[in-house]
Amino acid sequence: MAKEDFYKLLGVNKNASDAEIKKSYRRLAMKFHPDRNTDDPTTAEKKFKEIKEAYEILSDPKKRSAFDQFGHAGVDPSMGGQGGYSGAEGFGDVFGDVFGDIFGGGGRQQRSSVQRGSDLRYNLELSLEEAVGGTETKIRVPVLTACGECKGTGAKKGSSPVSCSTCHGHGQVRMQQGFFSVQQACPTCHGSGKQIKDPCRKCHGQGRVQETKTLSVKIPAGVDTGDRIRLAGEGEAGERGGPAGDLYVQVQVKDHAIFTRDDSNLYCEVPISFPNACLGGEIEVPTLDGKVKLKIPAETQTGKLFRLRGKGVKPVRGGAQGDLLCRVQIETPVRLTKEQTELVKKLGESLTGGGKQHSPQEHSFIDGVKSFFDKLTG
Repeated sequence: MAKEDFYKLLGVNKNASDAEIKKSYRRLAMKFHPDRNTDDPTTAEKKFKEIKEAYEILSDPKKRSAFDQFGHAGVDPSMGGQGGYSGAEGFGDVFGDVFGDIFGGGGRQQRSSVQRGSDLRYNLELSLEEAVGGTETKIRVPVLTACGECKGTGAKKGSSPVSCSTCHGHGQVRMQQGFFSVQQACPTCHGSGKQIKDPCRKCHGQGRVQETKTLSVKIPAGVDTGDRIRLAGEGEAGERGGPAGDLYVQVQVKDHAIFTRDDSNLYCEVPISFPNACLGGEIEVPTLDGKVKLKIPAETQTGKLFRLRGKGVKPVRGGAQGDLLCRVQIETPVRLTKEQTELVKKLGESLTGGGKQHSPQEHSFIDGVKSFFDKLTG
């Protein structure tokens, strides 16, 4: 009995595109799969194999061309053709191909035998001076490095990994569960497709060993808490000779005894004496570059900010250097002598007699309080 035309089997015409042929094959393969035709599985299996044979020929450009020119004789290996149906493969293989195309995998993918190493993080504490001015420091980092004995392969020196005996190098195994075929990583080689028969004695087949590396880290000027410095290739070594990951140095700036940082500006509290606040004067204030003179005008009040331009931080990402802002705090004299106490009393009496002109803020506050209570009682 003559074989049926492959195009008719798939229900497409001779000018059908590859996409049309594949779409028809999927539809018919689902329809005639024996698991879905339990009332007549023998007939369904026969039809299923014919459909698969037709698809294998028409999905191959060379075989399809031979079939178009010579018919079945062009693809029948017994007649010198290019080869046709390759035999009764498992239904799981067929549907692995179908569903693999649908869900983005071909059913025969193998995980790469090498894997990039993990990135690492190292927390580095810096003083404010180191962060603002930049520095170079050494750090010690525990890390997995490539085994020097086996060069990261995990195999004993002079040997090499072999193809996995379970998955035969594919890295994946297939399990049939009724209608569906489930594919998963090989439990023996964990998806690499390779086995180590004779492991390295130093790393015991892992390809990596634990070591502590000493690294020199250059800290650029202007870094702040939260900034990261990337050291490429200084992370963990990759599996099976894969490339190493990166090391990220996370910056944490310690609190300073004098200065507080806000972006590129620095702040500090500067105590001044009562006479200096009243009469004015000149005081020394600290900066990260040393001491500078600050002129205090007469009648300065507590909380006043004085700006020293360019005495702040040069941002690490560029931009103008910040300022130093000094907030003055008037210091009340303590542990007065009897003579000093009398002098302060006399000063207080003379200031009280002058009315609002000597203490405008105090009188303004008192007037506000009086107005508030008048409204309540009114």
